[in-house]
Amino acid sequence: MKLVVGLGNPGRKYEGTRHNVGYMILAGLARKFGRPPVKEKFRAEVMDAEIGGEKALLMTPLTFMNLSGLSVAEAKSFYKIPAQDLLVICDDLNLPLGKLRIRVQGASGGQKGLEDIIRRLGTEEFPRLRVGIGNPPENWDWADFVLSKFARDEQPTIEESIVRAAEAVEAWAREGIEYCMNHFNKGIGD
Repeated sequence: MKLVVGLGNPGRKYEGTRHNVGYMILAGLARKFGRPPVKEKFRAEVMDAEIGGEKALLMTPLTFMNLSGLSVAEAKSFYKIPAQDLLVICDDLNLPLGKLRIRVQGASGGQKGLEDIIRRLGTEEFPRLRVGIGNPPENWDWADFVLSKFARDEQPTIEESIVRAAEAVEAWAREGIEYCMNHFNKGIGD
């Protein structure tokens, strides 16, 4: 079974913010591959799905970004999911708007949700899909920037990247991480 985790913050206040790109992608995956209903389990909203012929659990932690590892560690342990079958989707302010970056493993790069997952799992060795949200404008605090909404002129780019990210998740489930990296680590922002 695959575990696909979209990071974000719960609540209407955070809907549509840069930090919630993971939630947005999971919503698209749920519409395309999900098998309702949505349940609350592992301090998260979860939905069963079938992606690329593989059974999957779609998960959006309700713990707020900085404690995402609580949900991920509980679900991974409960289902005994190997690291290669976990995919974490999150925003990245170090990438150009809309750019996808898929990796087999790696450091958090300052992304607090990833940082907590790494700490609680005790390893950096799990796949992640980062979605570029752009850099803060001059004189903007990075925390304020990630909690801001996308500007109107950014909407087409981010909407396209959300569609591409969902396609990348399907490719990861069907073909594996190497194929996924080779086909989706280029494009917007290159």
